[in-house]
Amino acid sequence: MPTSKLFQLLLLLIFTAITLLSFQQEKQNLSLQNNDLLESYINKISEQENWQGEGKALYALMKPQVDFQFFQYIDSNDSNNNYTHGSLGSAPTSLLTSLFASNIAETHVLAAGRLQVKLSNKTLLKQTTSQFQLQLLIIWASFFIISLSYTMLTLRQKSNQRYIAAKIEDLGNLSFDAIKLSRLKSDYRIIATALEQSQKTLKSKINQLEQDNEQLSKTAFQDPITGFGTRARFTEKLNEICQPNQDEVGHLFIIKATELGTINQMVGREGGDDYLARIANELRTAFKSMSQAQFYRISTADFAVVLPNCNIKQSAQIASHIKTGFNEYQQHIGTASIAHIGLVPYSQQNDAVSLMTLADTAVSIAQTLGPNSYHIQEKLTGDELFGESRWKVAINELIRRKAVKFFVQPIRPCRNDVESYRELLSRFYNSEGKLFPTTTVIAMAERHGMSEEIDKLIVLNAIHTLMQSSSITGLIGINISAASATKKPFVSWLKNVLVQQRHVAARLVFEVNESGMQSNLSATYHFINQVHSVGARVSIERFGLGFTSFKFFKEVRPDFIKLDHSYTQGISSDPQNRFFVKMIIDIARKLAIRVIATGVENQEDKLIMEQMLIDGLQGFYIAKPTPLLLEGKNQHSA
Repeated sequence: MPTSKLFQLLLLLIFTAITLLSFQQEKQNLSLQNNDLLESYINKISEQENWQGEGKALYALMKPQVDFQFFQYIDSNDSNNNYTHGSLGSAPTSLLTSLFASNIAETHVLAAGRLQVKLSNKTLLKQTTSQFQLQLLIIWASFFIISLSYTMLTLRQKSNQRYIAAKIEDLGNLSFDAIKLSRLKSDYRIIATALEQSQKTLKSKINQLEQDNEQLSKTAFQDPITGFGTRARFTEKLNEICQPNQDEVGHLFIIKATELGTINQMVGREGGDDYLARIANELRTAFKSMSQAQFYRISTADFAVVLPNCNIKQSAQIASHIKTGFNEYQQHIGTASIAHIGLVPYSQQNDAVSLMTLADTAVSIAQTLGPNSYHIQEKLTGDELFGESRWKVAINELIRRKAVKFFVQPIRPCRNDVESYRELLSRFYNSEGKLFPTTTVIAMAERHGMSEEIDKLIVLNAIHTLMQSSSITGLIGINISAASATKKPFVSWLKNVLVQQRHVAARLVFEVNESGMQSNLSATYHFINQVHSVGARVSIERFGLGFTSFKFFKEVRPDFIKLDHSYTQGISSDPQNRFFVKMIIDIARKLAIRVIATGVENQEDKLIMEQMLIDGLQGFYIAKPTPLLLEGKNQHSA
């Protein structure tokens, strides 16, 4: 309810209460006067208690002294002496009179009879009603004056409020007309001053924003890491080159940075940004003689280059130069590859969707050809999933040839009672011995429902490697997918394999991603129980990204948890991370679970983690992944 209406209602209730109090007071005064009148009559009739005679004579005697409304004398011996005058009831002369109506009646026994009377109080009643009428006039005249004054004040305030509201709306419409201070007086002067100041401040900020917007418009479509155009710019260019009436022809390069996820995980996002910037520099170098080339970063790990007015031979030479640059960079950082290149021609016959499908197919095929390879796809074969279908063939082939080799990255224990632990990192290669991008192999295996076959290949090769070489000692970690670990047929197969090789099983630690395990706690619990039953162990990696992490590891009880690298990197400057990690360490220690920090990249983070009494450390600062050697021979030749 609005304040004005609430006040009017409250005012009405107050004055109604005053009216009722006044009425009660007048009625009480009248009652006292009636009692006095009755007492006076009783004193007078008491003087006639020995009366014997006619009732009419008694009435005549008392009438000058008492005003009777009703008089009735009944003689006990002679009915001829009975006398009745007046009536018991009388009609009220007004509504107010009826409110104050009262009954002054009395019965008195005399010597020869009984006298019943009802006294008249017309004079008192008239005085009381007149007094009450005057009080009503004063009370409700006061109410009207106060209510009218408040209404006028409210209307004036509403007028000021409407004026202020209009000025605020003007601010929203970026209108800065001067405020008429003459309209806003008294308390509203403060608001008027504030509005004036707001106008000045807002106008100043708008001017600054316009300048900033002008500056931002120059860089809004430029990727900050590479300096290339953004996806929005690429979309505009793609629509432009696919217009039916355009006569431009050229080639579209799509470059997929396949190692970004691995580098982010191993050396952090800063290392990933350096990796992307280096790819951008290699592209600029390769296209330096082609001033018309236009560069774009179209997603997190994908680049595009539009090269107009260029034949296929020139484009192929540029792709070869890019591959050479990537090969040199790969040798420097030691990854499995750097990026893969898809090359397709475009002309006025293309539409955007078909052109990008063709380019995606080219990149997919390039990924199957080995590290940093490129592939030219001039037209579709009729099957738009050609690239992915080729991946299915490639994965089947590498499974058939058992084409997996291992790199190893140690985990350094921080205390004497923590057992040494090394992680095997799987790398896959084609028939020519060239490495596939690991992330793509895993993704394509999951897409084609081949994760279990890949995981079986990794497990069997790892066991075979450990049995073949006595020089490999200590615990060995093997990565398997959560999709396999939560499937009972795979778990049964894994248990059967480990039962046959119990002496090797006792040295194995199966690493599984936390996010994939949390979706099915019962399957996770079953997997860990089966692995434990044959003496092997379980490590949950990327721990801390899920919302139910604490409940998760308290229920399933893995042997190790590996903190996601986001909790380790920059821990020296992030007290919240330190608090969270310390809490995990304390809880895990009570449950006899070892905690390992990953992504350790510098001395400062290492020292802090050691001070927090963590169990183990892993990262490029501790040790980089290196090829696993078998008794003096490289693994591939073995």
